[in-house]
Amino acid sequence: LLMSLVCFCLKQAFVNPEDTASFGKGDNAKKYLRTDADVERVRRGHLNDLENIVPFVGIGLLYALSGPELSTALLHFRIFTGARILHTFAYLIPLPQPGRGLSWAVGYAVTLSMAYKVLKTVLLL
Repeated sequence: LLMSLVCFCLKQAFVNPEDTASFGKGDNAKKYLRTDADVERVRRGHLNDLENIVPFVGIGLLYALSGPELSTALLHFRIFTGARILHTFAYLIPLPQPGRGLSWAVGYAVTLSMAYKVLKTVLLL
């Protein structure tokens, strides 16, 4: 959200017509209704974060309830957080591939690792 506001302040671009209402009507408002490559990049990065962080939070909660060692849980959470921060910077700067892809893969692998531990714990009950 913060990056979207910064992009608007710098680029003055809206995608939705209703967002331009505070800038007047007609042609005056239409000049703000356009797509901008930088704004779209921020939007795609934000959507990617949502697609990865929301499942991580759910699986992370189940993982925490499965009774892992504290050091292992902290390692999972820290690696995921670092990978997502790196992915966000790689998306916004943009850094050349495979930087963004590798950071995504690391975060995804952490989520899969926690999901495996949850499934393993549930199936052994």
